[in-house]
Amino acid sequence: MADGATTGPDIDAARFSTARATLAADRFMTVFIKTGGVGVIIAVFGIFVFILWKVIPLFRPARVELASTYGLGTIAPADVLAIGVDEWGSTPFALRRDGVVAFAHGEDGRAVAEIATGMTVACAALRPQDLLLAVGGDDGRAAMVQIEYAAEVIDGVRSMTPSIAVTPIGGLPAEPIRAIAHGGEGDAAVLAVIQGAPGGAPSARAALLPEAGEDGEALTPTIVDLTARIDGEARHILVDDDGENVVIANHSGWCWSFARDDDDFVLRQTPFRPFGDRADATIASMGWLFGDVSLVFAGGDGANRVYSLYPHAGGGRLFGRTKELDALPGAATAYAHGTRNKSFLLGADRALSLRFATTEDVRWERELDHTPIRLAVSGKNEHIASLGDDGRMRVYHLADAHPEGGLAAFFSAIWYEGSSAPRYEWQSSSATDDSEPKLSLVPIIFGTLKGTFYALLFAVPIALLGAMYTAEFMSPRLKQVVKPAMEIMASLPSVVLGFLAAQWLAPAIETRVPAILVLIVLLPTVACAFGWAWSRQSPRMRARLKPGSEWLALMPVMLLTAWASWRIGTWLDGALFGGDFRAWWPRVTDSPFEQRNSLVVGFMMGFAVIPIIFTIAEDSLANVPKSLRSASLALGATRWQTAMRVVTPTASAGIFSALMIGFGRAIGETMIMVMATGNTPIMEWNIFNGLRTITATIAVELPEHPENSTVFRTLYFAALLLFLLTFVINTAAELLRQRLREKYRTV
Repeated sequence: MADGATTGPDIDAARFSTARATLAADRFMTVFIKTGGVGVIIAVFGIFVFILWKVIPLFRPARVELASTYGLGTIAPADVLAIGVDEWGSTPFALRRDGVVAFAHGEDGRAVAEIATGMTVACAALRPQDLLLAVGGDDGRAAMVQIEYAAEVIDGVRSMTPSIAVTPIGGLPAEPIRAIAHGGEGDAAVLAVIQGAPGGAPSARAALLPEAGEDGEALTPTIVDLTARIDGEARHILVDDDGENVVIANHSGWCWSFARDDDDFVLRQTPFRPFGDRADATIASMGWLFGDVSLVFAGGDGANRVYSLYPHAGGGRLFGRTKELDALPGAATAYAHGTRNKSFLLGADRALSLRFATTEDVRWERELDHTPIRLAVSGKNEHIASLGDDGRMRVYHLADAHPEGGLAAFFSAIWYEGSSAPRYEWQSSSATDDSEPKLSLVPIIFGTLKGTFYALLFAVPIALLGAMYTAEFMSPRLKQVVKPAMEIMASLPSVVLGFLAAQWLAPAIETRVPAILVLIVLLPTVACAFGWAWSRQSPRMRARLKPGSEWLALMPVMLLTAWASWRIGTWLDGALFGGDFRAWWPRVTDSPFEQRNSLVVGFMMGFAVIPIIFTIAEDSLANVPKSLRSASLALGATRWQTAMRVVTPTASAGIFSALMIGFGRAIGETMIMVMATGNTPIMEWNIFNGLRTITATIAVELPEHPENSTVFRTLYFAALLLFLLTFVINTAAELLRQRLREKYRTV
């Protein structure tokens, strides 16, 4: 060592080494955080898969599987005038021309029973929901034949014992009955027939039946002759289930609709021709849909149309074309409608087709090696019976749990029964079982976006400008009070806010709309004018208030403006709106005014969203380095210029994140939307009417519907759409945020 050199104390290397416990804790936390992140991803993906699993059945086609096939023995197919099947699909029957109802076992076709009706039959019509047959003979005799089954379970095997009850109907002319139909019950029952000898002109008659007497006692009806009220030869005739309407079609494809008027039938509308614009305009078959509001027509060239009763411009509910389904390979002479929904079957030239009228969807269709000439559907809509021209009876299992679902039902304008035009509508429940479920998701998606729009329209300007003022201009002492207060506001339960909106805010706003509107316009206008005027004051004048305390001069102006706005609004209400804006608005704009409306939603949802956007945006602005502010001010920029051109762009990524989180809060809100909107699924931007959101619909309706029902799964699909919507928007927002962050990273 050189002379004069000094050495320091020995350095213990162990002082700079990390303790084993610290390293172990660091490794544990690293693994824990990674595992937690992966777990969150797996949980989110699992939720997505679970919801998707609930939704997939909505988009599955119908499944029709052949269960059994058996022959009719020596009976010719043309001698079978009607077929039917019990609700379990175990004992189908066939009505023969000799008047015998033959019951067979559905699996192997062995005979179960043959019961005679006591008359020779020329035509028959079956009402499948209650297995009631109307039969007519060549001698003008008619009867109602009730098919009944007695079920008995022995050793776990169901045994069916069939029987029939025959009610003769007299009073008809002694002419061959070519076609027959029936509807109604009790003293509202109607039997309609087309009679006439071969080669002669047929007659159309409606028989008004009296109340049934004792079993087997003949009924003597009141006969109404409709022959002179139609043109041409009557070929098809129908009666609805209530016995209120009779529809007759002639050989040329023209239809007449008659409505019951006491003991007569009057023409409901001028004759219409379902296939008048087609080359072959004849009607091969026609029948009611379940509910008897719509008629299904099959044309001679395979065309398929649906006509429904709905209000017309000229007044009254008349038949009009509402559906056009895919054409069949030939004339469909066999028809049967579903017994639980708006599905129907058509049998055409070597083809069998299952269709759903509401969505104009072909649910299932197959090419066959025979032509179906008779069709029937079981009472539970789970079995199909088909008689082919090859003389064989076939029983099919039908599985079509959700025909009301599908993309067309959820997103297309549907022409529902009773509507005068196609429309988007959500109405998941109805007063009767035969009504159409209206499951369009468009109104509730619209309501979700509408509620979010009005909430953000109110919240974003207040939250962002408040955050900018707090971060850049407010005194530090006041900021210590304002910032925690805003954070506490974010913790308020949404159910409390919804309660306040429904019980206090909505009634308070209802009678003071003009004053509220004037307040919305004047407050920001006066605030901006005050700021401009204050900036024009001399430095000596402005120095009287410490920087950040300018709000002390602004508050009296704002209070005076609020008072003036209230007075002006009250005066405008009397001068321009007759003292009642609620009545003036619908009268002038033809738009409704509801107490729980989008204005209420905007205020209360804005109140819920403002703290979130404010807090995150203020943190982003406050975290901008002070050196940037100092440099800007040193170069001569004002505080406002510094805030707008330096601080705000630098904090833009955080501000954008605040907006996206606020958007997510607004679009996912439930309780405020349930309690403050009126829950009306309508599609109008009118700020004075209500709305219904996806979240509110799920919260209100999910507990009311059976698990795995169509509406239940549709609500899951709505949840999936909301999930995907927020995922896509948040992903796009994150990409944009990263781009903003990279852009201003070097500032």
